[in-house]
Formats: sequence, structure tokens, C-alpha cells
Amino acid sequence: MKLQLSRPLAFFDLEATGLNVSTDRIVQISILKLHPDGHTESHTFLVNPTIPIPPESTAVHHITDEDVKDAPTFKVVGRRVAEIINGCDLAGYNSNKFDIPMLSEEFYRHDIDIDLHRCKFVDVQNIFHKMEQRTLSAAYLFYCNKDLTAAHSADGDTLATYEVLMAQLDKYPDLGKTVDKLSEFSTMHKTADFAGRIGYDDKGNEIFNFGKHKGKLVENVFNTVDPTYYSWMMQGDFPQDTKRVITAIKLRRK
Repeated sequence: MKLQLSRPLAFFDLEATGLNVSTDRIVQISILKLHPDGHTESHTFLVNPTIPIPPESTAVHHITDEDVKDAPTFKVVGRRVAEIINGCDLAGYNSNKFDIPMLSEEFYRHDIDIDLHRCKFVDVQNIFHKMEQRTLSAAYLFYCNKDLTAAHSADGDTLATYEVLMAQLDKYPDLGKTVDKLSEFSTMHKTADFAGRIGYDDKGNEIFNFGKHKGKLVENVFNTVDPTYYSWMMQGDFPQDTKRVITAIKLRRK
């Protein structure tokens, strides 16, 4: 096998009602779990998001309200997903920016006990963009010489992502074959939270990546510069993971 795995690597892809991690919901999730011995297992779930799927989202992934009306909610599906990926590292396409924050938010929302911060993440899109600058469909054609006919279906995109990574390992021997090396290479910017609101300075201290305090130390803002900023964030439309991170920073001084 091309990859040297110490534990399973779960390739996954989500389709959702939209792109807002805080307010949108998952409608489909597909997982391809690659075990250290090389065998794989696949799982795909339709999910009732409990909110309407906008027409513009259906136009992308072709999943309608009718398709999911009898599907289980994430409260049910999420526990099975957590069982499947427990003890795995995670891989996806644009997953660091979207799929992982979205999945984490759904786990928080339904109080499903799994800590994704313990996982290593391999973002195949970031590898591709660092090397070639293309989309998943172009990556699939470039690396695998195939047309991605099932684009924007969770299972089609998940399988394509797996095949692209395998082809990338052939094309770029210097990438290494361990998840540690792939995770490091495919991480554009290290952040404290999945949504990327909180980053790190060159000394490893948490700083804001957005807003009027961008670049400032989070701890200093909360404790001296603008003490009300913490309350504003906790009451605002930020992902639960981000709120957990800033709360840990806020309580650190105490």
C-alpha cells in the first residue's frame, strides 16, 4: 500500500443545505475508511436536516427535501458516524475549511462525544493547490485521467478524493507516505479552531484572524483591551468549536 498508516484514515465528504457552518445542516455524508492493512469500507448516509434545502443547494448536489423527508436526523446518524471515524485520522477535499468545521458543529449541536482535535487532517485540495492549482474535477482528470461524472454527490466526491491522493503519492514521492507528513503539508495555516477564526503568532500564542482585533492576542483583548469582546462572540453567530476555544483561553488566566 502507498500509505504507511498507524491507524485508519477516513476519507469523507459532506453535502449540506449551504455553506454557513453555524446555521446550515448536513444532508448527506459519505465515508471511505482505509485501514492500515489496506482494506477499505464505505458508508453513505442521507440526513434529514430538519430545515428546508434551498433550491440553489439542490442545484449543486441534487438532493431535495423529498429525498430526505424520511431520512434520520443527524442526532441518529451522527452517533453512527462517530463510531465509524473514532480512532481515525481524516482526509477530504477542501475539508479543512468546510467539511471538518461543519461536522464538528453538528457533533456539538447534538452533544455527540467525539473530539476531532485529536485527529490529523489531510486536505487533498491543499496538496493539489500547492502543486497544480485546480478543482476536484480537474484534479481527478489530471491525476487519474478520468472524468468525475458523479461530482457533488458525497460518495462520488469521497471516492474521487481517495483516488486523487493515491495518485498524488505516486506523482510526488517527496510528499512522504505517513499521515503526519501529509497533514503537515496539506495544512495551509495552523489554527486553534476548525473555522480558522483563531490563529497563532510566531510564538505559538492565539491571535484573532478576523475583525477589528485581527492580529492581536486573544488573551490580551479579552482581559484588558476589550473585555466585552468575549461576550459579543459568545452571543454571536460563531461555531460552537470557536466558542469552546475562546472560552478555554478566557478561563486560562483564572
